[in-house]
Amino acid sequence: MSEVKDSVKNGESAEMPAAAAEEITPAMEEAAAAALEKTGKSKRPPMTPKQKKKLIRRCIIGGVVLIAVIVLAKVLGGKAEPEAQVVEDTVTYNSITSTVQGSGITKAKESKTITLTTSGTVQEVFVTEGQKVTAGTPLFVIDSETARSAVEKARKSVDGYQKQLNAMNKDIAGLNMTPPFAGKLMNTQKLNVGEEIGKETKVATLVDDRTMKLQQYYSYAYQGDVRTGQTANVSIPALMGNVTGTVSAVHMVDRISPEGSRLFEVEFSIKNPGTLTKDMVASAVITVNGESVYPYESGKLDYNRTIDLKTTVGGTILSTKLLDFMDVTPGQVLVQIDGENSENEMFSLEQNLADAQKTLDTAQKNLDNCSAVAPIDGTVMGLALVVGNEVAANTTVISIADTSTILIDATVDERNIGYVQAGMTVDLDQWGTPFSGTVQSVSLNSKVENGVAAYPMVISVDNADGSLMSGSNVTYKLVASQNDNCLTLPIQSVKNAQFADGTSGNVAFIKADKAPENVVELAVPVDGVPEGYYPVKVEIGISDNYNVEIKSGLEEGTTVFTTTQSQNSYGW
Repeated sequence: MSEVKDSVKNGESAEMPAAAAEEITPAMEEAAAAALEKTGKSKRPPMTPKQKKKLIRRCIIGGVVLIAVIVLAKVLGGKAEPEAQVVEDTVTYNSITSTVQGSGITKAKESKTITLTTSGTVQEVFVTEGQKVTAGTPLFVIDSETARSAVEKARKSVDGYQKQLNAMNKDIAGLNMTPPFAGKLMNTQKLNVGEEIGKETKVATLVDDRTMKLQQYYSYAYQGDVRTGQTANVSIPALMGNVTGTVSAVHMVDRISPEGSRLFEVEFSIKNPGTLTKDMVASAVITVNGESVYPYESGKLDYNRTIDLKTTVGGTILSTKLLDFMDVTPGQVLVQIDGENSENEMFSLEQNLADAQKTLDTAQKNLDNCSAVAPIDGTVMGLALVVGNEVAANTTVISIADTSTILIDATVDERNIGYVQAGMTVDLDQWGTPFSGTVQSVSLNSKVENGVAAYPMVISVDNADGSLMSGSNVTYKLVASQNDNCLTLPIQSVKNAQFADGTSGNVAFIKADKAPENVVELAVPVDGVPEGYYPVKVEIGISDNYNVEIKSGLEEGTTVFTTTQSQNSYGW
């Protein structure tokens, strides 16, 4: 066709394509001849029949070319410019119902599985698959020497770490060394702040000199006459005086004197008035039946208690208060040590103990599972045990599910989350079978996907008869909110816009000859809104798939802009 157009444009003669030439009929030639005769007389000489026939053919070809050019213009580039058609809607009173619907997978309210981490031999099985059981129902017995050994080994590990930790706790208390009883310091060591000190280092001797003790021997002739709590007159030659002593213990030992006398031992407790000290010579005289009984020989005073103060941890000395003959009381800090290393060691022990306890718990649980009982009420859903068979480690041997209540995980979009509450009724459908459920809970933490916020919701279904299968797909639908008489508009009529004050909100563009009083100024124009429509702020409520409730900002009968549709001059 392009060749034909070029020939006509240049005024050149061109042969008609074969297809077009075949279309020239005798009727067409006669019509063309008649047309030529109507044009009037020609000043040229009359044409021969052959010339007439050639001219007729050229006229026909020109007509065909003209039609082809018109068609090509329309097809290739002759489409008319699109004409924008404005779509408007009117604010009217209607009823509107907002629903939440979707699909989800059903699951049991609660399910438990029992998995063995050690191998064993199945001895007994008390249940079958599909059987309903209650918590505590015996399930099976498996003999596993491996499980028993694991428990014993884990328990020894826990006991070992516990003993180490107890000792460390006792030792670490020595970071602040304090005297265990009131007394006096003796033989103190010179310590300097900042020096390192090792564990079990003796730093002083603590003596209890508030009370002195005296050991005396008496003849067996007075056996039974000397009793605990009896008083005695204690002579102290160094003080040239006497003090009162009290019998604190009687030991019926059998000491033989050089003279052949049998002697027993008596210990005396003497309150120190502040003038007594160790190794003073003393003699205690006891009165028996009005008779003074003297000891075989004099004795020497001794402190009531004596201990060496030693460090229980090593570290750097932070402070020291050690002086010979200094009186001290329990709780008084004598030496302070920085025990960072000891604290790190304790932390490591605590971690080791925690890990060992977890290992013991796991081993004990697995041993218990060898003679397992049902952990919950429910139905035996899976059973992989046959009497006499060996069970490999890490095998799930049984699962129990409580299907009396079925749960379905669903979602609520951000438009309806404010209307959905726990307790609402939900219509369910499982492959054509209807069920009724209840909203159990609605989360306030949304999950955003593709810019849309959805809030997780859990639907609960009473399934006492077991008709609703777990692990299957169901559809759900609930009425989130409903209003039987409210102003509505199509959802497309409400636009989200940025206001001049920096805020954003919903607007509708009302049709008016001039700007209304409640017009708002926009920071960014909304695309596609033609002239003659003005933005006003609107408050929206519930919505369905097509319409939205208008709570304020518009009145009934107001015409608003919705959208524009493109249409060309050919109606395409």
